[in-house]
Formats: sequence, C-alpha cells, structure tokens
Amino acid sequence: MQMNGLRNFIDKIKPTFSEGGKFPWLSATFGGFETFAFTPNKVTTKGSHVRDAVDMKRAMITVVIALIPAMLFGMWNIGYQTSLAGNLGYTFWQCFGFGLVRMLPMIVVSYIVGLGIEFTFAQIRGHEIYEGYLVSGFIIPMIVPVTTPLWQLALAVAFAVIIGKEVFGGTGMNFLNPALVARAFLFFSYPTHMSGDKVWIAQDLFGSDALTGATTMGELATGIKPSASVLDMIIGTVPGCTCETSVIAIGIGALILLVSGIASWRTMLSVFIGGGLMGLLFNAIGANEYMQLPFYYHFIMGGFAFGAVFMATDPVTSAQTNCGKWIYGLLIGAFAVLLRVLNPAYPEGMMLSILLMNCFAPLIDHCIISRNIKMRQRRAEAGKEVKA
Repeated sequence: MQMNGLRNFIDKIKPTFSEGGKFPWLSATFGGFETFAFTPNKVTTKGSHVRDAVDMKRAMITVVIALIPAMLFGMWNIGYQTSLAGNLGYTFWQCFGFGLVRMLPMIVVSYIVGLGIEFTFAQIRGHEIYEGYLVSGFIIPMIVPVTTPLWQLALAVAFAVIIGKEVFGGTGMNFLNPALVARAFLFFSYPTHMSGDKVWIAQDLFGSDALTGATTMGELATGIKPSASVLDMIIGTVPGCTCETSVIAIGIGALILLVSGIASWRTMLSVFIGGGLMGLLFNAIGANEYMQLPFYYHFIMGGFAFGAVFMATDPVTSAQTNCGKWIYGLLIGAFAVLLRVLNPAYPEGMMLSILLMNCFAPLIDHCIISRNIKMRQRRAEAGKEVKA
C-alpha cells in the first residue's frame, strides 16, 4: 500500500520534470530518485529482448548488502582496538557505538561529495544518473584508516569520481576502480595519514593522545612475524584498515555475491590461487622471515581477502572473458604477494596490484578474443578442406 502511494506520488509529479514541465532541466536528478525506488519501465522496442527486474541499481544494492557484515564488524573493531590500546574496558555495545560514531561521518561525507558530483555531471550532460557510486561511496570509508580527516576523505572522493570515472564518461567507461583510486590518492598525497601504526587506532571519546597498535602487515614490514594468532586474523580482532580485517565477515559477503551471481567466482578464486602459488614460491626460496611465512597467511592478513572479493570482481574494471578472468585474478594475487614480500615500502600490495591489472584487463580480453577468432578461422578453413 505504501509503495503504491509512493508510485502514485512520483507519477503525479513526473510531468513537472519532463519536457514541457516547470523543471525539465532536473529530469536527470528526478530520474535518479525514481529508478532508485522502482525498476525502470523502459523496454527495448525493436528486436528480441528479455526484461530482467534485476537492473544495475539492484545489482549495486546487492553488493552494498554483501558489504554490510564487514562494515558492522569494522565498526565494532574500531571501538574494540581503541579500548584495547587505551585499556578503556569498553563493553560490546560501547565498542560498536564508538565505531558507529567514527564511521558515520565518513560515510555521509563520501556520499554527499560523490553523489553531488555525480548529479552535477548528469545534469550537465543531460543523461540519467549512473548507479556505480552506490557501491563506491560505501567502500571508500571502509578501506581508509578511521583516523583519516574528513576534508582529506572529501578530496579523495572528488578526485576518484572526477578523474577516476567521470572524465572517461562515467560508470561503465572507467578502467580504474574508483574506490581504489580514492585510496591511492590518499596514500600518495598524505602518506603520514595512511601509514604507520597510529593511523589504525582512533582516539577515545575524551580526546586522549593518539594510540598505537601494531598491524600484522606493519610487523612483517619490519621483519617480525605477526604476533596475532591465525584465529585472531580470521575473526578480525586485529588493528588494520577499517573494515578489511575480518575474513569471516568478508566470507559472508562473498557468499552473497556468488549466490546472487553478481560477482565472478573465477576472478575471486583465481586471486587466491595466484597469491597461494606466489606464497609457495617464496616458501621454497625462504631467504628471510617474510618468505618463510606460510602462504595462507597472506589470505588472512591486510586487505587481501577484501580486495579479492569486492575489488577484483568489479564488473566494470575487471576482465570480461572467462579465460581472461582466470589470468586477471591469478596476476592480481601473484603481484599482491610479490609486492608485499619484496617491497617493504608497500607492505599491503593489494591496492597497487588491482590498479595495475585494471590497466591490463582490456589487453587481456583483447588477446583472448583475438585468439578465439583465429582458432575459429582455422577450424572453419579445416572444415572447408575436409569437404573439398
């Protein structure tokens, strides 16, 4: 009943924003709100076609739902790590409430800045509002330190949306993952706010001095074996990037993406295979403590699992062919571990690995398609010779 009322209200005011109405120049903005609430009623008028209720907005919302477990755990872990580092004795709900208070402004800033730019570009270009930022705006606060100043976050979001996406034509035309572009902007523009141990632990509500808590990646970068247990790293009760620490929460999101068919299992699985193979290679070499680290540690440390599930599988910036997805994922996993082990200046590795392979994804698909065309041509020529 309520949805029918909303539908009737939208239909009633729609002429105001259509051609001949009072505000036709706001048609793109109105269309964005309409299609956010309801499936578009546009259909193809010529040729065979199938209309699916799961349009791009619904697909993006499914990704947001898959991200919620990691987000909720991340909020709790922010408070937990702050309580642990400052010996504050927070309860479960105090930990969660503290994390919520710290994360909510970051989410609001991300969406206000990002959607504001998206709406502006849609109005200038006169096209409908794209849906991609529903996910990007949610992910960006999840992959930056909780201590990131809001003005820096706003700059990173603006850079990611304008330079990383809109200059190429908007959603579907960008070749780099916008959320990772935002993180890369912060990483290279404000390195002191993105590295070290202090950036991962928030100050308590009384504004005490900055607290520290060594991350697993930070310990390894200095040649020290992680002090956290495997169980702690799987659960996620370790310092680290806001919502990337819990493998269990990320696994729940992966299950949602795979069951719904939104993400490619080929890409997701191949990232772990590539990382595992590179880890085994370093185990065989064993020249230092980092190389001797069991290969599966890489899966549960840092942002490897989060990147494999939510970043590498981005349908716009990843490879599109089935064979290409295997190659794309294998190289992401391999390069991520390679960067971690051989370059202490970039102990994480996953961000740079995915951005690098974003650049090569079109080339991978081009090579796969060209190979398939040549194979079919050879089969066709062989068939003609047999008939002759």
